[in-house]
Amino acid sequence: MTGERIDPTRRPDSTERTDRNDERSRKRRESILDAAFHVFARAGYRDAAVDEIAERSETSKGGVYFHFPTKQRLFVELMRATADRLVERVEREVAGEPDPVIKADVALRTVLAVFASHRTMAKLLVVDAVGAGRDFQAELEKLHIRFAGLIQGYLDEAVLRGAIAPIDTAVTSQAWFGALNEIVTRWLIAGRPERLEDAYPTLRRILLGGVGIDADRLGGAVR
Repeated sequence: MTGERIDPTRRPDSTERTDRNDERSRKRRESILDAAFHVFARAGYRDAAVDEIAERSETSKGGVYFHFPTKQRLFVELMRATADRLVERVEREVAGEPDPVIKADVALRTVLAVFASHRTMAKLLVVDAVGAGRDFQAELEKLHIRFAGLIQGYLDEAVLRGAIAPIDTAVTSQAWFGALNEIVTRWLIAGRPERLEDAYPTLRRILLGGVGIDADRLGGAVR
């Protein structure tokens, strides 16, 4: 059996070089975002130094600015990347669940559980972003709208199926996520916080009761 001979002297074509460069750039960008997460979480936005982010990511300061022209841009991208991972986690948790009310319940519980086990992430998204300035508050508002939109989709489905009575799902989803956000914020700023997860059974009963669902009857959503 004969095959094509490979010329060891052949130089990679432009497509191969571009692909390799793109992969290196992607990995470097991810490394910078990972380093930035730790630096921002520890120091806060205002006191975080780009020099420290560069050192932690084993990148030059110029390399950081190549991918992210300003510290503000870096923080915004970090917020978006963190939100993307959180949304992906929620979508994995609700996958295969047929009941839309349980989907909404599981979505909120998942966000709470992730924040409970990743306090630095919660602090970054809930506290630091608020204090970082108007531009970041606008980005944070987009994040809130995104998560409220997930909840609204589940509630819309519940209304269509007759699982809950007709209700303004936009207002309801904002109220649900707003209540969760308040619980997380109080937990973060408390001097000696209790376990965040312990707040959810009561919050769950209030939220589900607001759409006419008996949380005890719904049962197995809390797991």
